[in-house]
Amino acid sequence: MEIVPTKKRVTQLNIRDIAIPIFEDRPLELDLDREIQEEINHLRKSGVFRGEVAEEYTFHYKNRNISFRILLSGLGRYGEITDERLRLCGCAISRSAQKKRIREICLLSSHLREVSHLPLLEGMLLGSYRFTRYKKEDDVSSLRKVYVSGTDLKRIDIKDARLINDAVSFARDLVNTPSNELTPTELLRTARTLRGKMISISSFTRRQARDKGLNAFVAVSMGSHEEPRFIVIKYRGGGKKRVALIGKSITFDSGGISLKPSEGMEKMKYDMAGGAAVLAVLRYLRESRLPINVIAILPATENLPGGSATRPGDIVRAYNGKTIEIINTDAEGRLTLADAISYAKKYRPDVIIDIATLTGACSVALGNEAMALMSNNEDIVSLLKRTSEKTGERIWQMPLYDEYREYLKSDVADIKNTGGRTGSLVTAGYFLKEFAGDTPWVHLDIASTAWVDKDRPCCPKGATGVAVRLTIEFLKEYIS
Repeated sequence: MEIVPTKKRVTQLNIRDIAIPIFEDRPLELDLDREIQEEINHLRKSGVFRGEVAEEYTFHYKNRNISFRILLSGLGRYGEITDERLRLCGCAISRSAQKKRIREICLLSSHLREVSHLPLLEGMLLGSYRFTRYKKEDDVSSLRKVYVSGTDLKRIDIKDARLINDAVSFARDLVNTPSNELTPTELLRTARTLRGKMISISSFTRRQARDKGLNAFVAVSMGSHEEPRFIVIKYRGGGKKRVALIGKSITFDSGGISLKPSEGMEKMKYDMAGGAAVLAVLRYLRESRLPINVIAILPATENLPGGSATRPGDIVRAYNGKTIEIINTDAEGRLTLADAISYAKKYRPDVIIDIATLTGACSVALGNEAMALMSNNEDIVSLLKRTSEKTGERIWQMPLYDEYREYLKSDVADIKNTGGRTGSLVTAGYFLKEFAGDTPWVHLDIASTAWVDKDRPCCPKGATGVAVRLTIEFLKEYIS
């Protein structure tokens, strides 16, 4: 989608579709024909369209000279406006335009001078996403161009909004791709497309990973014939800060020998959403040249049952030397992340952030509305909370009380990989904390937010690309 700022009046553009965001309690002053404005005021007074949050209405206007189709979208009360409401309004306009097969539209915003237009445009970009790669016929029209009239938007801001949206779409595409195509090797191939002057990539096969002592990662891969890939990516953007980003990258998770129920298993292609988010952030960094240094690790493998698969009760020695008793092979993500976190520490990062579809318990606790956050550093948490408010990607901090360590106590090893059902969201995070040690560390559990089972305003059914915008904004704030 192309975004074009313009100082022309709508009547000077060769366009017949107009989108107008409207506050519920503000007078309307538009750069439009008086008759159109009077029609909108009549709709408001009669209660047909009030301007409430998420409210939409479409009408046609025609006189001897011009003809317009006008899409109204509600913003709610002016005093309650937030960036997220503006974003949702933009999403609604974009989705409505697609359903009406509109290719070009003018966003009329001269009456919104007191609010930021960027979230509105971000929403239009996010709401335009569709995954049609495997469709023979596309039944939805793409919105190709948006003219923005009545604003002084800077092109650099529009470019940044587009780069962020491209990154989110990139992550969504990866997660929506079926596992027979997106194998660990294919994920590595995708990562290699990011290589350049500022990005270098290396990877380890199963044998190489075992030789390096990445045994927890290797244990997860043993049931699959697909070669696992422990992917290490370095972004050298300069500056003093060094951040490690780690994304869980299980390209298909059957649960291993601790097999999952068959119902809903087809969705488990999404278990690499953390890795997709990390790659998407790197894609943004490559294009924006953000002055920061990043070490990214994607421990990519499948988790399948098989004759050589890891068994419940097996013990492995992780990269940092800690022994792990594997109680449940379906608690595999934390095994791969344990080695990834330990390996990342050798680069001495200022902070480690892992992003993972880690626990079903996250859905039980938070539904589809927020990521679970756990950390050993409150300064980083505070910055992430501010970032969350700005991007609208919600996070909710969970505790890491010392007592949770008892849940993971093993009779035969240093630690076990699951503490049972009680507190399982938190004990999964505590398990990772054991490998982070004193290094500032954040865990984002995106299990409940990486996929939606029905259309949402800014995302169709399927992959959401969650944590991409949050992480990008965090990196910007972290270096400022």
